Amino acid sequence: MSSIRPLMGALALSSALFASPLYAQTLNIGITGEPASLDTSQVSGGVWEGDVLMDFFEGLITEGPEGQRIPGVAKSWEASEDGKTYTFHLRDDAKWSDGKPVTAEDFVFGWQHMLDPASASKYAYMLYPVKNAEAVNTGKMPADKLGVESLDDGKTFRVTLKEPAPYFLGILTHYTAYPVPKHVFDQYGKQWTQMDHIQTNGAYKPTSWVSHDHITAEKNPEFHDAANVAIDTINYYPTEDRNAGISRFRAGELDVMREYDSDRYQWLKENLPEATHMSPYLGTYYYVLNHRDGHPTTDIRVREALNLAVRREVLSKQIMANTFLPAYALVPPGINHYETQHMTLDGEDMNARLAEAKKLMQEAGYGPDKPLNLRLRYNSSDEHKKIAVALAAMWKPLGVNVQMINSEATVHYQAIANGDFDVARAGWIADYDDAENFLTLLHTGVGNNYGAYSNPEYDKLLDQANVTLDEDKREALMQQAEQVALSDYALIPLLTYVTRNLVNPKLQGWEDNVQDDHPSRWVSFSK
Repeated sequence: MSSIRPLMGALALSSALFASPLYAQTLNIGITGEPASLDTSQVSGGVWEGDVLMDFFEGLITEGPEGQRIPGVAKSWEASEDGKTYTFHLRDDAKWSDGKPVTAEDFVFGWQHMLDPASASKYAYMLYPVKNAEAVNTGKMPADKLGVESLDDGKTFRVTLKEPAPYFLGILTHYTAYPVPKHVFDQYGKQWTQMDHIQTNGAYKPTSWVSHDHITAEKNPEFHDAANVAIDTINYYPTEDRNAGISRFRAGELDVMREYDSDRYQWLKENLPEATHMSPYLGTYYYVLNHRDGHPTTDIRVREALNLAVRREVLSKQIMANTFLPAYALVPPGINHYETQHMTLDGEDMNARLAEAKKLMQEAGYGPDKPLNLRLRYNSSDEHKKIAVALAAMWKPLGVNVQMINSEATVHYQAIANGDFDVARAGWIADYDDAENFLTLLHTGVGNNYGAYSNPEYDKLLDQANVTLDEDKREALMQQAEQVALSDYALIPLLTYVTRNLVNPKLQGWEDNVQDDHPSRWVSFSK
């Protein structure tokens, strides 16, 4: 192993820096969907799942109250000079909720479980920087060939990457990289997450789950920082009806509502000013275009025409009441070390754009006498419906008839993962602060590449960027890749998110941040 360089620095944040909890109580949170599972390999990728899982599990690195990276199960780590080997030293007091120690073997098994072809995880690709990860995930190599090792009787976890990956540490806060209690899985197999079997290593442990009603969790006394965790009980309520969520918040039934519809912002700001939060967010709201054979959106002329006809300023200012910003690219502004790109249509005259769109549709064989029928899927919410209705109206002059299909979030994402759509609503919130996290959504073969877009030039540029340690050169490669996709009209970027939360003013420790992550271990109620 080559010489090493320490990576802790300012990240070595002690829990002693945080104020002691005031008193314990119950926290009721309105999350925006029903989790597909508590097995990290089986989740659908929804923000609401992250809200729950970050309370139940802790990775090698975790997040502080403002979203900053801090030590988790790993008390320290170092990387080799070539950036390909990371060695993590695990804390002595890391335990599962049954009192068993959390070991490096739990991380080895957890990552193997995530990559197991039988798991069919849509997020497995996030571990592809690890040596042999892709080969394991595609069944070309056995799990024991994955570049991870348990050393020193499970106190040290070593990772070997296939190439340097500048964003690797950022991945480790994501639930893809959480450990799995091997001793529990060995006993119960796929049933390990049932309420009477599950063991967790985070601040909380689930105790009951009534589907589509609530999940209840209790403070985990075995958590290494349990002494500084104030909230005893958390109830997570799936709340896809945002207006119903607002009513429950006003009635005191919810302490946190994780999203409210944009058209309620002004009213909420006037009537609940101390509770209404809105702040910048690393997220993009976009429409997926299906690139699979047999769909009209395989024609680049159709894809360009649909993009040209979208009035993003209208969506932002009128439809969404200034609670979104218009988007002309996949990567949102504000990402670390990345200058936002733009589609060439940004700033062009709308009448000229519409004329060009009609011309392209005619060239593709569509028009008033031969309408284009598109199946548009969106997940149920008034906000998504309003945007879908607005888009259908904008596309109507092109001779496009839109058939709208809506379903709850889990069903929606399963349907579009299976390719059952022409156009589909999607949103992506940064898992970590790096442009790669957005751009990988268009890489060939990635599970969350819902439209099955594939361009060898794009893949080559992104692959090259992912092994380039020089930040400026890496940024240039990623920008080139994004421009390839934008020139292909690979998708329809629509809006850039802002965070929108309702928070009980008595809840202390809640900090707005660009990733909108809020682990419950950091909050408490004032008297």
